[in-house]
Amino acid sequence: MPNTPMTIKVPGKLMIAGEFAVLEPHHQLVVMAVDRYVYTTIEESNQNYVSLHDFQLIDLNWDYENGKLTIHTDHPKTVFVQEAMRIAMVYLHEKNIQPGPFAISVKSELDDASGKKYGLGSSAAVVTSIISAILTKYFPTYTKELLFKLAALAHVNVQGNGSGADIAASAYGGFLQYASFQAGWLKAASKEAKSLSGLVEGEWEYLSLQPLRIPNNVYVCVGWTGKPASTAKLVDELMKLKDTDPAAYQTFLDASEKAVYTFLKGVNESNTDLLFEGVKRNRAALARVGNQANVAIETPLLRTLCDLAEEYGGAGKSSGAGGGDCGIAFMPSKEQADELMEAWEKAGITPLTIKPSSIGASISEW
Repeated sequence: MPNTPMTIKVPGKLMIAGEFAVLEPHHQLVVMAVDRYVYTTIEESNQNYVSLHDFQLIDLNWDYENGKLTIHTDHPKTVFVQEAMRIAMVYLHEKNIQPGPFAISVKSELDDASGKKYGLGSSAAVVTSIISAILTKYFPTYTKELLFKLAALAHVNVQGNGSGADIAASAYGGFLQYASFQAGWLKAASKEAKSLSGLVEGEWEYLSLQPLRIPNNVYVCVGWTGKPASTAKLVDELMKLKDTDPAAYQTFLDASEKAVYTFLKGVNESNTDLLFEGVKRNRAALARVGNQANVAIETPLLRTLCDLAEEYGGAGKSSGAGGGDCGIAFMPSKEQADELMEAWEKAGITPLTIKPSSIGASISEW
């Protein structure tokens, strides 16, 4: 293969329905890939370099030896990058592929140029893009499933938890119906695995994902409430409820399951009323469990965002962990979607020009 630089683009994500509940086995979530991307460029080089343009980290040296990869910096933002590169290199070496020196550089458009963070899943997309770039160059026959599993493992190794839905959106693109592999299961399986390739090429208990096609007459609107949220913190608070009030937690899981089922039935039958009903039910379940856990999943501005969506004939809810960041609305016509975005703006909510991305990780020209 001639040594021309090659760039991979990977979409960010927004969660649609089933947040928090997806952390439990067999609970379904719907996630959407969005048309904001992370770009990773790879090329052969005389030395090993990594550059993270968003943090002005240029041409950092890295090396790989005996399964250990080190980026020579103490900057905390390289931790996900380092683990993604390590996982990809371990996999290649197990396949008897030993790349010579290469340079890899990462640039993200998931956050605003001004530094505003929208909660589009940047660490997951960065991990997925790096592994995709390395595999595309040195193991081009890889599957989306392999990419997903390697990236999910790298992400869990660093973060310690998470559903992997953001990785799935980045790898596959489009809308996905998703049930998590369960981070606890993956950590245990990883300890027991004789090899990385054996782990990622085997069955992953609990994991399921399949593409969804949202009806053409449904318009997706995304609004940003101006307050970044910490997913890990909100998850920790909600998980306390599991111990302190297991009945309330189980009630939430049941309500979330019914809401997601209603949403999916609406999608599969192209029934917009059912789809909107599923969104409303999921919103109610999240708001209720937030109150019980004493965490503001639906902040006042997210409440306004959702109320306005209903007022204009659709349905809205917080996206992801809530507590700020983005809300999402489904509207029955372009006119109503446009009216909603105007109303959001008047209420101090920033409408984002974000649309679903039908493609996952792929080669880009830029």
